Amino acid sequence: MEPVRIGVIGGSGLYEMQGLTDVQEMRINTPFGEPSDAIAVGSLEGVRVAFLPRHGRGHFISPSELPARANTYALKSLGVQRIIAVSACGSMKEEIAPLHIVLPDQLFDRTKGRPSTFFGHGIVVHISFASPYCPELTEVLYKAALGVGAKAHKGGTMLVMEGPQFSTKAESRIYRSWGVDVIGMTALPEAKLAREAEMCYATLALVTDYDVWHESEEEVTVEIVVQNLIQNAETAKSIIRTAVTSLGGPPTCTCSSALENAIITDPSKIPQEAKDRLNLLLHKYVQ
Repeated sequence: MEPVRIGVIGGSGLYEMQGLTDVQEMRINTPFGEPSDAIAVGSLEGVRVAFLPRHGRGHFISPSELPARANTYALKSLGVQRIIAVSACGSMKEEIAPLHIVLPDQLFDRTKGRPSTFFGHGIVVHISFASPYCPELTEVLYKAALGVGAKAHKGGTMLVMEGPQFSTKAESRIYRSWGVDVIGMTALPEAKLAREAEMCYATLALVTDYDVWHESEEEVTVEIVVQNLIQNAETAKSIIRTAVTSLGGPPTCTCSSALENAIITDPSKIPQEAKDRLNLLLHKYVQ
């Protein structure tokens, strides 16, 4: 099968990629179980793309239950080099209004107990994660967003909460005092796993609401979120269709060599079972 270089992870409201032609559905088993759903592989604007609905078609997997390792590993096994992750989020700043698009460049982790590494069990890996998002991919998505007329913000911090409940007002006020820009539930551990898999990763954050800090706005409800999700999803599809045509060549950033100096364990001490199980990730560095 021809390698697929671009992967799209669809978030809430984005369960299929319109415009994808010659579609082949792939059900992939990984050392970490099955992904959220079948992966649709096809052509989008003449570019080979793999689309995976994060929560499954029909939205039956909660943020805390997502098989993030299986999702990332499955995309890697198809040859994906870049992941465009679409994610609904709440705004923590007045100037970032509902229906705006944010391309964050930082993350703050408030999740609890989600598996966030492929490694362990005899192999210790410490990746650099100071800059969690790929700057090249983020720039392409930002230009594409502007190109389709979206109100887009480049940069900012996304706080990732555990969920699935929305914030209390106290939590929301404290998060704002920390200076975060948007709040979501799914960018972690995805971004960490993508970095360990040496894949570029960027989030297309779709703002649905002002969280609950905004006194002049009504409280966040599922109805408000869903209404804005539908409109945002159409914008996201347009951005992705535009962006993929600008991602022809291989990445020139450092994402694709993230493991080069990160594997701390002496190769002779790594269990053969771990080498075999993680060969897809380790083969460049560990024989």
